[in-house]
Amino acid sequence: MSTTRWQVRAERPIAYDVVKAPALFAPGNDTLLQWGRRDGRRLVVVDANVWLLHGPRIQAWFDQQGLGARFAVLPSGEQHKTIAAWQDIVSELDSFPVHRRNDPLIAIGGGVLTDVAAFAASCWRRGIPHIKVPTTLMGYIDAALGIKNGVNFGEHKNRLGHFTPPLAVLLDRVFLATLPRRHLANGMCEIIKLAIACDQTLFELLEQNGAASLASAFREPAGEAILDRAITTMLQELEPDLHEDELARRTDYGHTFSYGLEMHHGERLLHGEAVLLDCLVSALVAQGRSLLAGQGVDRMFTLVARLGIALDASLLDAAIMWQSLQERIRHRNGLQRVPLPVALGECTFVNDITRAELEAALPLLQSRLAGMLPESALEH
Repeated sequence: MSTTRWQVRAERPIAYDVVKAPALFAPGNDTLLQWGRRDGRRLVVVDANVWLLHGPRIQAWFDQQGLGARFAVLPSGEQHKTIAAWQDIVSELDSFPVHRRNDPLIAIGGGVLTDVAAFAASCWRRGIPHIKVPTTLMGYIDAALGIKNGVNFGEHKNRLGHFTPPLAVLLDRVFLATLPRRHLANGMCEIIKLAIACDQTLFELLEQNGAASLASAFREPAGEAILDRAITTMLQELEPDLHEDELARRTDYGHTFSYGLEMHHGERLLHGEAVLLDCLVSALVAQGRSLLAGQGVDRMFTLVARLGIALDASLLDAAIMWQSLQERIRHRNGLQRVPLPVALGECTFVNDITRAELEAALPLLQSRLAGMLPESALEH
C-alpha cells in the first residue's frame, strides 16, 4: 500500500538587539521609539516596586512622546510568577487592544516580571512583539537576555513557558542604584556562576573589583566593565543554542539542586542565593572526585566572603536537593548532565552523581560557610 507524505520544512530567523540605553526615560531620549509605531499604543507592564520608585518619570516620558500607553502594575517576587499574573496581562491586552505587529508590549521590571510579560506576549493573538527593560541586576545580566519565558506551576519552577525572542533588551543602569543590597548580591551570584563555569577573566575581575562594584551599584567604570563582560559571556553561551537543543549547557551550572531549594524556601531564599549554594555544593563534589583542585575551591569561597554575600546553610536539605536532581534528569531528557567545574572558567558534565556524594558535600559546605562571613555580612 502506497503512502503519501507532505513534508513541511521551514526556518525562522531570530534577531534581536541587547542595547545599553543609559537614561532611557530621560526627557528627549528617543531610544525606545526605534521599535513600533511612533503614533501607536503600548501596554507597559511594570513591576510595582519599580512603579513606586520610577513611575512618575516613566509616565512623564510616555506623555511627552505622545504614545497612547496603559500601565499595568504587577506585584514583584517569585510568588507572583503565576498563571494568575499571566492572565492579568492577557486581560489588559484584551481591554486595551494593540496592533498585532507594530505596538510592542513593554516589560519593565525584574526577571520574574519580564518572564511573565514575555510569555503573555507570546500567547496573545499567537504572539505580539515585546521589549524588555530589566531593572534588577539578575535581569540585567541573565534573565532578560535570552528568549525563554514562562511561569511557575504547582510546585515546579518555569513549568509553563515558551521560547520567544524580544524585539530588544534595553539596559539602563540607573535602575540598579535603587536596588536593596541583597538584590544586588542576588544578581552577583549569577555573575559568579558564569565566571566559574565559563570565564576565568570575569572571575578575576570579580576578585579585583567585585566588592567595590557592589558597593557602588555598578556605577563606576570597573563595575560597568564587570557587567559588560558578564553580558558578553552570557550571550556567547546562549546564541548558538537559544532553543536549548543541546541539553549539556555550561550556563546550567548552579541550576541542578537549586530549583528544589528555591521552590521549597521561597520566602527565605532568592534565586541567585539558591544558585550560588548549588555552585558551591557542585564545586565540593568536583573536588571530592579530584576534578577540581583545592586552590580553585578556596578562591571561590574567598570571593564569596570578599563580596559579603550571605548564604543560609541551614536551608540545605539533601532530600530536597536529590529530588531536584531527579526532576532535572527528566528536564535534560534522561541524563543528569550536571556541570561540574574542573578549573575556573571551565567545566565538564557528569551523569553519575550519587546521593552519597551529595550528602557528603553538604556538611563540608555548611562548615565552610559557618566560618566564612562576619555577622555584619549576614544582614540582608
